[in-house]
Amino acid sequence: MKVLVIGGGGREHALVWKLRESPRVEKIWCAPGNGGIAAEAECVSIDAGDVPGLLAFAEKNRPDLTVVGPELPLVNGVADAFRARNLPIVGPSQIAAQLEGSKIFSKEFLLRHKIPTAKLFGVFENPEEATAALKDLQYPLVIKADGLCAGKGVVLATNEDEARAFIDSAMRNNELGLAGRKLMLEETLAGDELSFIIVTDGEKYASLVPTRDHKRAFDGNRGPNTGGMGAYSLDELLPNSLRETITRTVVEPTLHGLAADGIRYQGFLYIGLMITSEGPKVLEFNCRLGDPETQAIMARLDCDLSEILHDLSVRRFDPTKFRWMSGASVCIVLASEGYPGKYSTGKPISGLTNLTANTGVKVLHAGTKLIGDVIATSGGRVLGVTSAAPTLDEAVANAYAAVNSIKFDGMQFRRDIGTQAGLAHTAGN
Repeated sequence: MKVLVIGGGGREHALVWKLRESPRVEKIWCAPGNGGIAAEAECVSIDAGDVPGLLAFAEKNRPDLTVVGPELPLVNGVADAFRARNLPIVGPSQIAAQLEGSKIFSKEFLLRHKIPTAKLFGVFENPEEATAALKDLQYPLVIKADGLCAGKGVVLATNEDEARAFIDSAMRNNELGLAGRKLMLEETLAGDELSFIIVTDGEKYASLVPTRDHKRAFDGNRGPNTGGMGAYSLDELLPNSLRETITRTVVEPTLHGLAADGIRYQGFLYIGLMITSEGPKVLEFNCRLGDPETQAIMARLDCDLSEILHDLSVRRFDPTKFRWMSGASVCIVLASEGYPGKYSTGKPISGLTNLTANTGVKVLHAGTKLIGDVIATSGGRVLGVTSAAPTLDEAVANAYAAVNSIKFDGMQFRRDIGTQAGLAHTAGN
């Protein structure tokens, strides 16, 4: 098999890592890839959102399977374009990807199909009406921009001044571009977050092992929200009773709702949940795998990913083929100084070649590039140090031991990923 992976972050490196383990796979391309992926696949300099460029490459090289990592190409219609030319691909259609591409589309879907979610206070298309609505609402308040904002489109406003500032930045100052033209106000949910990810052909589905993400930048869940500073996977995150509740109240109504709306969903569906005192409620849908959740999930995978995904792409999906290692896994993100705000790049990374002796540890690259023979930083989230072990404590200890041997100027990371301290005060939306 020849496989094309679309994307260039840590999630895509995790996919390349596992696809490469398959004896069926003889060639992997990754567009655009990164400095670490380049050691395991042929990187192709096509932007992940460039659907015509990706299509031209695929028509010339005829991959037997294409796996889409990020949301932008899906929202841009890459899956429809590939399927129209009989190129096997894993990923939802453009209309299905609106579950992530438009938070208003997603919220209306949830309400229409009576799937538990946060209470909606209103959708607004001009700043005056949005600001006027603030006077009658309780705080903290969640404000969401409608479109894709690279993780910067949601604010948890603790008072009216913070809410007004976000409305001004999005609607008056146009800081989020088209994505911020419409805003949604909703209640804040409190509880423990859970990433519940499935892979489906629209009818059958398999649940991936449960993961929990650490969104805040600093230890103890302090600081600004990020794309994710680490994640861990542990079966105990999802007791059978909770799994059954999520299946009954969220997963099955979602798949039935998509079918009722005439949308055949094929690919990964990320369901971000808040486990509240009233039960699980949907925070968001993503039309792809999470990042850094994918890194922790793939560390526990114990089957041929290429076979399962190829079967899915040609409508022969068999959810029973998934196999998982028992125990736990963790991914610790090493980020550039200043992330998620402004940061500099081009910092050489040392210590990567000393890690081969660390059993069960894999360093997955996110924001790196090759400059000559040197791996250097090229993004906010730079590396994901990933470990699997029989227990979570062991996985965490092994990963942090590896972290301690890696260095680049300004490297920042949380020291409490996968620990009780790191899970304290989980609340928000």
